[in-house]
Amino acid sequence: MEYEDTAKQIDLRLVFKKIKEHKKLYLIILPIVIVLSSYIILCVPRTYTSETAMAPEASAGMDADALGDIASSFGFDLPTGKNTDAISPLLYPDLMKDNGFATALFKVDVTTIDKKVHTNYYDYLKDHTKTTWWTKCQVWLTKKLARKDTINSTPEVFDPYHLSKTDEALVEAMRNDIKINTDKKTGLISIATIAQDPMVAKMLADATRTQLQKYIIEYRTKKLRNDVEHYQSLVDQAKRDYEKVRKEYGKISDADIDVVLESVKLKQNDLENDMQLKYNTYTTLVAQLKAADAKLQEHTPVFTTIQGAEVPIKPSGPKRVLFVLGSLFIAFVIITIYAIRDIILAE
Repeated sequence: MEYEDTAKQIDLRLVFKKIKEHKKLYLIILPIVIVLSSYIILCVPRTYTSETAMAPEASAGMDADALGDIASSFGFDLPTGKNTDAISPLLYPDLMKDNGFATALFKVDVTTIDKKVHTNYYDYLKDHTKTTWWTKCQVWLTKKLARKDTINSTPEVFDPYHLSKTDEALVEAMRNDIKINTDKKTGLISIATIAQDPMVAKMLADATRTQLQKYIIEYRTKKLRNDVEHYQSLVDQAKRDYEKVRKEYGKISDADIDVVLESVKLKQNDLENDMQLKYNTYTTLVAQLKAADAKLQEHTPVFTTIQGAEVPIKPSGPKRVLFVLGSLFIAFVIITIYAIRDIILAE
């Protein structure tokens, strides 16, 4: 044990000796690393993060059995079993992968905190965001190296599923700037948005929350809304049929008020029976429409905003000091390994 401790001490002395011999290397390279890393990180635009969270409330309407009993009293059956959604809350974060959902946010109006820029999010990303000089060089080089005979397949009308290269790059940038997460235990849906302007980050968070709420409501009530529209069309048609027969019956009754012919009476009776039949159909359909509308209201999700989006005060990135310190540490380790390479190879 004493021998091992002595060996370790000798090794440490050798290490420090080697480091001391390469002192000039440290004094030259480390300041250069500080300057270069500072320059690089200063070229990266600062970004701000705004966060918001919401939770779906449980429906406070009538239970399915009660609604089914009311519907059956009108001669109309409603399913009372629980439906399983194809899209569970755990899949909401994946909605940003869909171009249709993501590109809908391009239309959002945004304003910078200094109020100098007021435009939609698409133009903001395209014309009012800063990029590093090496990114600009990469874009320029890509355009230069691109084949000139490449067919331009850019659609004349904007199609989220047929994007140009420019729009595809903007969509990818937007996906990196918008994150949606769902808590498995509580069902809490949190949204974090990143932008180079704090006010834009806040507006984008609010817009994403609204867009997500709209999508969830439309998805979960799609069939019920179709049912309501279907019964509404049936009610409108039944009402027109009833009013048509009623007018015809009124005209015949007024014209033949003093006529006692049996044929006329039979025609009046037929019209009266037809009018009553049309009226019964109309009232039945109205009751079915009300039941369908009640079910739609019951199953429409309601959301509570747990955390409202705020205008961030401090930038969230990049972490300039940490980047410089990290670069300095890596450079120090590399120089040290180079300085003690003989010791390492000897072992």
